[in-house]
Amino acid sequence: MSATPLTLQPRPAIDPSVDHAIQAIVSGASTDATCTTDLAVGPWDFDTRPGYGPGSSMGDVIPTGAPRQGELPQEYRDASDDELDARVHAAKATLGDRVVVLGHFYQREELVRHADYVGDSFQLANAAKQRPEAEAIVFCGVHFMAETADLLSRPDQAVILPNLAAGCSMADMADIDQVEECWEQLEDVLGDLETPDAEGLVPVIPVTYMNSSAAIKGFVGRHGGIVCTSSNARTVLEWAFARGRRVLFFPDQHLGRNTAKAMGVPLEQMPMWNPRKPLGGSTAEVIADSRVILWHGFCSVHRRFTVDQIDKARTEHPGVRVIVHPECPMDVVDAADEAGSTDIIRKAIAAATEPTTFAIGTEINLVQRLAAQYPQHEIFCLDPVVCPCSTMYRIHPGYLAWVLESLVAGDVVNRITVPADVAEPATVALERMLAAKPNGAVK
Repeated sequence: MSATPLTLQPRPAIDPSVDHAIQAIVSGASTDATCTTDLAVGPWDFDTRPGYGPGSSMGDVIPTGAPRQGELPQEYRDASDDELDARVHAAKATLGDRVVVLGHFYQREELVRHADYVGDSFQLANAAKQRPEAEAIVFCGVHFMAETADLLSRPDQAVILPNLAAGCSMADMADIDQVEECWEQLEDVLGDLETPDAEGLVPVIPVTYMNSSAAIKGFVGRHGGIVCTSSNARTVLEWAFARGRRVLFFPDQHLGRNTAKAMGVPLEQMPMWNPRKPLGGSTAEVIADSRVILWHGFCSVHRRFTVDQIDKARTEHPGVRVIVHPECPMDVVDAADEAGSTDIIRKAIAAATEPTTFAIGTEINLVQRLAAQYPQHEIFCLDPVVCPCSTMYRIHPGYLAWVLESLVAGDVVNRITVPADVAEPATVALERMLAAKPNGAVK
């Protein structure tokens, strides 16, 4: 008796839209969970209210004076998804090379499909430079990203953020007044911060993560410091240690701690700086003995990931490959198989030659898109609760249609401009990052 051939059924197509998943949860068509049903309504419902909006940052306190979005015209709020899709296509076709649309990895699928370039914040800022003929750069991301694009673009190019309320709670955790005050307190403990010692090292080098305001990047540029990304944080810390006794790292404590720990810096030499406490809540002795002073900031998306989630994934999916973002807490990074930037996560999945189960610790829009793009793998988010980045989710196709159709009509709305006195030193800090090479790299 001959064996009956086994026919494998193809895996059902995966919908890359997180919005569709949320609508299904709210309607009862899905038994999955979301952190708030407010995610199912249009983000314009929250434009008149203070706060970051529904999602992972909804519990974070927004600073007074944070940018607010004016009322989106009613026609865009009332339009169907299909109508908005058609209007965006038509406006882009009319504008042609005069506009370039950038979409961050964490943007909703309904926006990413219209992007000319998709990537992380720095990849996108550099992508805009590849389109010098564009009169306008529409950045579907958050405020600090649009600022960086303005720093790196030509003065005659307009950088547009579709929703001005799309900020970043982590970037807001280090404001310029707090950082200036921290610098003064460090000077009281460590002496003149600009004067090198006998070995040519200054007492402290400021390092800011890309996820910070232009004002913070300007501060870093003025004080001999540098910007980093999640991809090059180790290279940047090596650069800083070659020039200073210690590093002041902000705003994300977790990226700083995870990177420095991997370089061999002891945890006891990484005190936290809480800007609401004298000396950051530390002592002069601890500061003097420190190697990396970590700002008390964090990403609310990546703080949601836990070791328990990893343990559950390993129990339910033997052989699962766990990859998390380095903005996750240290215990989560330690428990994972790998940690890396959004681009590293994406490339790791793309490089897998055999069907693999991946549990990913980063923002759900990217994870869902990767699951749809690589159906040969099983890809899921470590956090079972659908809870996107609050501020990324404030960008909706309605706002994109509005800013593009405004450009067609000759109007530039929601332009992001960095003042010249901030732009100059901020650009210096970015240029230092671009020039930094890993140890052993060809100069």
